[in-house]
Amino acid sequence: MALAITLVTMMLVGSIGGLIYYNQTKLPDPNKDFQTNTTDIYYRDGKTLIGSLSVQNRQTISYSQMPQTIKDAVIAAENRTFWTDSGISPKGILRAAWTILRGGELQGGSTITQQYVKVMYLNSGRTISRKLEELVLSVKIARKVPKQQVLRDYLNTIYFGRGAYGIQAGAEAYFNEPASKLTLEQSAVLAAVLNAPSLYDPAVSQSNVPRLTARYQYVLDGMLQMGTITQKQHDQAIKALPKFPAIPVSSTFGGVKGFLMNMAIDELHSLGYDDSQIQGGGLHVVTTFDQNLEAAAVKAAQDNTNLSAKLSGQNANNLHAAIASVQVGTGQVLAIYGGPDFVKNSRNWATTPRPAASTFKAWATVAALRNGLSLGTILNGNTWTPPGDTTPVHNEDHLQYGPVTMKKALTDSINTAYVDAVTRIPNGPAKVIQAAEQAGLPKGAGWDLNDRIPLGIAEVSPLSNATGYATLANGGVYVPTHVINQVTDSTGAVLYQAKYQGKQTIENNVARDVTYGLESVVNQGTGTRVKSLGYDIAGKTGTNGVGNVINSAWFVAYTKQISTAVMYVVGNAGTGDLDPYRAPGDSAFFGATYPAMTWADYMQVAMQGLPHLTFDPPANLNGYSTASPMATSTQSPTSTSTPTPSATSATSAPQPTTATGSAAPPPASSTTTSAPPPSSATTTKPPGKPKSTASTTPAPSASSSP
Repeated sequence: MALAITLVTMMLVGSIGGLIYYNQTKLPDPNKDFQTNTTDIYYRDGKTLIGSLSVQNRQTISYSQMPQTIKDAVIAAENRTFWTDSGISPKGILRAAWTILRGGELQGGSTITQQYVKVMYLNSGRTISRKLEELVLSVKIARKVPKQQVLRDYLNTIYFGRGAYGIQAGAEAYFNEPASKLTLEQSAVLAAVLNAPSLYDPAVSQSNVPRLTARYQYVLDGMLQMGTITQKQHDQAIKALPKFPAIPVSSTFGGVKGFLMNMAIDELHSLGYDDSQIQGGGLHVVTTFDQNLEAAAVKAAQDNTNLSAKLSGQNANNLHAAIASVQVGTGQVLAIYGGPDFVKNSRNWATTPRPAASTFKAWATVAALRNGLSLGTILNGNTWTPPGDTTPVHNEDHLQYGPVTMKKALTDSINTAYVDAVTRIPNGPAKVIQAAEQAGLPKGAGWDLNDRIPLGIAEVSPLSNATGYATLANGGVYVPTHVINQVTDSTGAVLYQAKYQGKQTIENNVARDVTYGLESVVNQGTGTRVKSLGYDIAGKTGTNGVGNVINSAWFVAYTKQISTAVMYVVGNAGTGDLDPYRAPGDSAFFGATYPAMTWADYMQVAMQGLPHLTFDPPANLNGYSTASPMATSTQSPTSTSTPTPSATSATSAPQPTTATGSAAPPPASSTTTSAPPPSSATTTKPPGKPKSTASTTPAPSASSSP
């Protein structure tokens, strides 16, 4: 009698204690990692994937998007009483308790609801207290949450192996298909492997195949017993495992696309998205990058790099080509080539500043036209020493051009003339820097206030150079460049949409005149290699040297639609000597050689199918016409090292009546957009390499060539 009273008392106490424990146990906050979703980054078409970012590789889908076969297969594999149980399995609990009493390890005996609770709210610990909490929470959820919702959340949460969380990622990881397209056989495989992916996944080991086959058959047998498939379906499916397709192995940041991914992440940060949103927010990010133009940039850069190395006998891995291409009027970055593999070397040469060389003359031209000079102003094309200086300014190979117009100086990149121009402008170096910054170039290393500033010691990245030249192409309206077009959430709601707001930072008439001068570079001067493209092109070559070392070579040019900058450098730091890579017969590695060739190869594809638009006419020809551009006399260059009189003896053509002063007009908005460039062309080389007529001027520590 006493024993019976004791047992009843223990049961009552246990029941009361259990009730108190049940009431006090609250649903904890979900494990954050299991609430994340994969963020996908796309090319500008919004459909072609560049790469994905995730804490856990997961794309949450709705219950209706899950095929019935995967729902039935998982229930047959894991919990055949799911639709009727209370969230726990008494038989399973008793089996686990019996194992513990015999000295064994704490076991599962888990239902689908218990597995979901453990993953979403608890941890994988094997303590009795954690198991008790799991049981209580499972009962609570089963009473409050519809079974369909529990199954949906379970299938969106559970790990399938291969780095895939949830059925959508699992279907793609094993069969390269979305979950909605899973067959019965494929569903049975996924239901089989989720029990222990390392033991059942055939990709882990061929020894897993017999185990997978047995469990696959177990799942199909269960589905037949539950009446969710017919005998015919069972007999057909059980014959063999389905085929496992080859799944593309992809490193998120591997290869060229790593540079695109990294730029997209940086811009998302600048737009206010934090790491948790970027890595696990399930964002759909559409970039500005054009897949076909990106491929063209990669091909142009790598083909010409390899050609240079082959012809010169040098190491191709040490030569770095960089390309940045911007859509005029929108600021969209269409293509970037920053290097062959982001994982091996994450330095993006397309965003790395290096000496801009003579491409910086564009901003000296802007400053000159704003401050009383014109394209017809006569400048000193010979060697000379500026007042107050002790170092003479000379041209490449000490060429002497005599008196030249600014247009001629720009066409042939005559550095002595540009130093002359800067010395004539009040606070000339500061005005040149101001023009460059207003065009969209950020100030950086080498932007020193001296009269050699137009020679390009100032360091600029290819992306910044392409941006600045796009401002000229856009009539002086600066539009900030960007790489993110749109961000939506997992429901398709638009979170961010890029707007192309422009500002008139360079006077329109000045931009038109500079473009006219840069056209002559392509049509008559150092950039003639690219004029066979068949479009109106304005651009500039540039080659920078320190002593006998050429450390950067450029070609930057634009059409009405696209502005593209190409830069070549050598070595880990991009400060080595390019000259050993010059082609046989070339006197140096000039911007008019491989950089111009690379530009032409890329733009041949980028411009394919776009309309042939002409530049706006110049605003102030100042006494000469397009039919007779050189009304003032010039002389052919001669080679001599004898200095000529200083700039004070030079004469000036009549002064312009427009664009006086350095202040830009009030801001103006620009919402110009262009259709994305088609990219269905083959890359061809421009004919022949013209003999360079380059001319350079050494600064105190550097020289610049076209």
